[in-house]
Amino acid sequence: MSDNIRRLEELNSQALLGGGEARIDQQHDKGKYTARERIDRLLDKGTFVELDKLVQHRCVDFGMDEKRIPGDGVVTGYGRVDGRLVYVFAQDFTIFGGSLSGAFARKICKVMDLAMRTGAPVIGLNDSGGARIQEGVESLAGYADIFLRNTLASGVVPQISVILGPCAGGAVYSPAITDFIWMVKETSYMFITGPDVIKTVTSETVSKEELGGAMVHNRVSGVAHFASDTEDDAIAGLKELISFVPANNMEDPPFVATDDPSDRENTELRDTVPVNPNKPYDMHEIIRAVVDEGYFFDVQEHFAPNIIIGFGRLAGHSVGFVANQPAHLAGCLDINASKKAARFVRFCDAFNIPIVTLVDVPGFLPGTDQEHGGIIVNGAKLLYAYAEATVPKVTLITRKAYGGAYDVMASKHIRADINLAYPTAEIAVMGPEGAVNIVYHREIASAEDPAQAKADYVTKYRDTFATPFKAAELGYIDEIIFPEQTRQRLISSLEMLGNKRQENPPKKHGNIPL
Repeated sequence: MSDNIRRLEELNSQALLGGGEARIDQQHDKGKYTARERIDRLLDKGTFVELDKLVQHRCVDFGMDEKRIPGDGVVTGYGRVDGRLVYVFAQDFTIFGGSLSGAFARKICKVMDLAMRTGAPVIGLNDSGGARIQEGVESLAGYADIFLRNTLASGVVPQISVILGPCAGGAVYSPAITDFIWMVKETSYMFITGPDVIKTVTSETVSKEELGGAMVHNRVSGVAHFASDTEDDAIAGLKELISFVPANNMEDPPFVATDDPSDRENTELRDTVPVNPNKPYDMHEIIRAVVDEGYFFDVQEHFAPNIIIGFGRLAGHSVGFVANQPAHLAGCLDINASKKAARFVRFCDAFNIPIVTLVDVPGFLPGTDQEHGGIIVNGAKLLYAYAEATVPKVTLITRKAYGGAYDVMASKHIRADINLAYPTAEIAVMGPEGAVNIVYHREIASAEDPAQAKADYVTKYRDTFATPFKAAELGYIDEIIFPEQTRQRLISSLEMLGNKRQENPPKKHGNIPL
C-alpha cells in the first residue's frame, strides 16, 4: 500500500507540473497563464474536481513511448462559478504544445458527456498547437468526436470557448459550433491555415495577428463575440456572461434581485429620439435607461455595429435585447447584422431567455455588394429565427419601421407577443419621400409648382402612414406608449408572458436558410 501511495504522489506531482518549470516560465513570459492557473481564476475557490488526471497517451511511434506525462496536455473536470455547476477543460500548452491526442480528446468528451447528463454549461479554455502529428488519424478522429458532442449539446447546455493562445486547423471548428467565443488581444489566434501555408500557396504575406487575431475575428469576420486586453479580463467577462444564462434548456435564467423599481419612469427618454427623422441617435441610451441598474452586457459589439445584441435584466430577470442602431448605417439591416442577430435570437430561444426588440430600421441596405453577397438569404435567417422562436417576444418601435425590415424585426405577423410603439414611430412600406415619387409621380410632374406639390404630398403621406396610428387601428401595434413609460411597459409585458406556452409543428427540424 505504501508503494502505491508513493506512486500516486509522484504521478500527482508530475501532473501538476505539466511540461515542467522551464515551459511554465515560457508560458508566463508570453503573458499567459497555465491551464491550471486559468481554472483557478475561473472557478470558485476550492470547488474544482479534476477528472482523468493520470491519463496518458498510447502512442508508441516516433519515440513517443518515452514521452508520457500524466494528464496528456489537457486538464478536465468540474467546479462552480458563483455557486453554479460548470464543466471545464483547459488545454495545457506546456505539454506537447497543447496538441490533441486520442487520449486528450477522450478526456474532453467525457466531461461533455457528463455535462449533457447533468445539464450544466461546458467551458473550453483553448491554447493548442493543433492535432498531434505523431498520432495521425487518431488525433483527427478525436477532433471529430468532440465536434459531434458540440453539435449534440448545442441548444441543450450553453457552450463557451475562450481562446487563450493558438487555435488552428481543424481545432477551430469546435469553438465555432459553441455559443460564444472569447479572445484575448495579442495572444490568441484562430485560422484554418496559418501564415506559412498561405505564403506557400498564394504568395500572400500576412502575420498571425492580421490573419486571425482577436480584433480581426471580433470586427471583420464575426467569428468571435468578445475581445479582452488580458486573460484576467476575459475570465471576469466570462463569469458575467454565465450569470445571464441558465444551466440548460430546461431551466430558466438566474434571477438577480434588484432595488431598481419596476415602475421607474425615464423622463430623459422623451428627448432621446430626435424630431428630425434623419438624425441619428444611440440606441444604447434607450436600453441602458430601462434595464436594471442601467447595466447592459453588449455581445459582439465590434461586428456589424448597425445592430445591437446583448443581455440586460428587467425586474431581476435576464432578457436578450436586439436593437437597430441608428448611429451606424442609419440602423439598416445588412448581411452581417442579419447573421449576428439571427444567431443571438436562436440562442435566447434555445435557453428560455425572453427577447426584447427595439426597432428603428429604414430597410435593408441597398447595393450590389449586398445583393451579390446574399442579403436575401441572410435576411431570411433573421426572419426565420424570429418566426421560429417561442420564448416571450416584446417589440418596441421607437422610430422607423419600413418595408420588409418592419416584418423581419419581430413584427406582430411573425408571432411577437406584444408590439409597442412610441408616438414617433413611422410604419410604412417606405419613407415619405420615396413613396410620393412613386404614388404621385404624375400629379407632381403635371403640377404648376412641382416642388410645392411634392412637399404637400409628403406631408399627406407622413400624416397618414408615417405614424403608429394606422398600425394601431389595425391591431398590429398593441399600445402606443410615452417614452418615459418604456421600462414599466416592458416589464409588465414580460410578467404577463411569464407562463407563455407555445410549440412549433412536430418535425425533425426546420431547414433554416443557411
